[in-house]
Order: sequence, then C-alpha cells, then structure tokens
Amino acid sequence: MDDRQGPSHPLFAAIYDPALAVVERTLLRPHRSYLVGDLHGTVLDIGAGTGAMFPYFEAVATDGVAFHAIEPDPYMRRQAIEKADELGLEIDLRSAGAESLPYEDDSFDVVIASMVFCTIPDIEAALSEVARVLRPGGEFRFFEHVVDDGWRARVQSLLAPLWKRVAGGCHLTRQTASVFAADRSFDVVEVDRMNLGVTPIRPFVRGRLRKRA
Repeated sequence: MDDRQGPSHPLFAAIYDPALAVVERTLLRPHRSYLVGDLHGTVLDIGAGTGAMFPYFEAVATDGVAFHAIEPDPYMRRQAIEKADELGLEIDLRSAGAESLPYEDDSFDVVIASMVFCTIPDIEAALSEVARVLRPGGEFRFFEHVVDDGWRARVQSLLAPLWKRVAGGCHLTRQTASVFAADRSFDVVEVDRMNLGVTPIRPFVRGRLRKRA
C-alpha cells in the first residue's frame, strides 16, 4: 500500500505476537521496563503496534500519568485496542503516522519509541515531530535495532529488500542512534549499544534524549 495512505500488513500483524512471545517474555522484558522507569506526566507511545508496551504502562499507571499512542496500521491498531481493553488500560490510541503527529506543540512529558523507527519511512521527520510535541525538558526514550558491523552488516544489506517486504516495512540497515544523537533539539542523557539479538536483528540501541529548552 502507498505510504501516503498508511501501512497495512494484515499477515504481519496476525503473526507478530505469537512469533515474538518467548522473546518478549525473556530478551525484551528488561528493555521495555527501562522505557517506563520513573514514568510521569503525559506519555506518548509512537507506533504502538499490537500494544507490546501496554502491559508495562498498566504496571506503572497512576493517577498522575496519562497515556496516548499512535498506530497507523489498522490491523495492528485493532489488536492494540483489544489489548488495552483486556488490561483495563485507559489510553488514547489514534490512527496517525509518526511524521505527522496529531497533537499540539509541547503536549508531552515523555515520548517512547520501542522497535518502531525501523519501520518509519522518514525518521528525520518523525524525530522532528517528537521534538515538537515534547515539552522543554521532556524525555524521548527509545529502544531500537540498528545496522551492525562487518559481515553482519553485509548480511543485513543483502536481506534488506526482502525483509522490508515480509516484516511490515522494517529496515535492517538504519543508523538510528546516529540520527538521534545528532539532532540539535535534544541533549543526550544516555545511549547504550547492545549486542542483543541474532543477525539480522542485532544490535540494539537504548537510551534517553532530553529536549532542550
């Protein structure tokens, strides 16, 4: 489907949760927990997918935290809505892409991206939107897979065209952390590169940026 109309991947959406069930319970759990540590204020989940972050939001939900999310794929979004209902989680979930967020300037205290920037067509535009909707001093927290080095990078480049087609638009060769660190709207709080996962989905970067005043 044309990106201007929004992504639509019914098969990928159907298999995503079952395919990653074991990985979610083991490998990804501490990193998703990192994203919700000391969560406060108004929070936006960019690219909610099937709602993988929702159980973590539910676990830290208090009266002082308001949750919002976007997900442009209707099949993913439907599953995310069902997951939120199952958890009893109050979350404002909208159909939108990260390059054009349907929120006013300075709306959020925290923006979270978890394994989503690999699928966003224009990551620079999306990061600009993150900066726009964050309040000064607000945090952008992320956990993303990026291009590897050496022979693993060559394997990723070889697999990239097919992978993008079968994996919901996922790009294997992005240097996402470099884009984040170079953006002048933010100060880097921390960025860690981890040799996590297996080729072609490795390594990962995890960290926090703070919007400049």
